[in-house]
Amino acid sequence: MVDTAALADHVREHRSGMAVDLAFAVVWVAVVTALFRGLGSPRWAYHLALAGGVVAYYGFFGSLEGVRGRGDGS
Repeated sequence: MVDTAALADHVREHRSGMAVDLAFAVVWVAVVTALFRGLGSPRWAYHLALAGGVVAYYGFFGSLEGVRGRGDGS
């Protein structure tokens, strides 16, 4: 059974992060779909590119954290 109060607290705490995650996913899928439809590529390449979104997500947000951690002292 789902504890709705705990779920509501979790969503309230992580609202902006969840919105950014959703926006990244929607943009990634839209770009990959548009690109691969235009190229007429094989289905396995399309699915591989979609799965590559996981690597792209962690790479992109990991690099942002690295830049934020460095600060202005560079």
